Amino acid sequence: MEDSRIVELFLARQETAVAAAQEKYAPYCLSVARRILGNDRDAEEAVNDALLAAWNSIPPQHPEILSSYLAKLTRRIAIGRVRRNAADKRGGGEWDLALEEMEDVLPGPADPAGDLEAKDLEAAVGRFLKSLPEADRLLFLARYWHFRPMAEIARAMGCREGAVRTRLHRLRRRLKALLEKEGYLS
Repeated sequence: MEDSRIVELFLARQETAVAAAQEKYAPYCLSVARRILGNDRDAEEAVNDALLAAWNSIPPQHPEILSSYLAKLTRRIAIGRVRRNAADKRGGGEWDLALEEMEDVLPGPADPAGDLEAKDLEAAVGRFLKSLPEADRLLFLARYWHFRPMAEIARAMGCREGAVRTRLHRLRRRLKALLEKEGYLS
């Protein structure tokens, strides 16, 4: 079924929308959740929660790209679950490693006025990504959005893991320089 039709079903509050979204996108969302959570049971729960969140948020939301919308919901739910889980459960996913790599690039927790600043920061990162050549943008997103392991990225790119590490390090430095220039980091 086409995405536009699935979104129409959500907008019309037809319960078949959830089944159609699950049939089409559950495997994709499951892979997103697995990379963050590190185990199948939690990943399946996160995907189910994301489908429920889609049901609850469409309408008023009207996603143009359903796969991205569902992946974003899944990612948020999985990250929230990781934050709530005990430390021993957290070690299984790529989430901790990817965040460690980014901790000296992104600013720390926001203050009470942080929502506006977070949106500005999101826009700055978006501008950074748009400025990158496609290969670098896909590499950055594979690691820091999809939380893919470096070895998997290297295999997909047909290069050594060390080359991936080096390119990611250079991309993080470029992002950090941009964020310092725009006043997000001091």
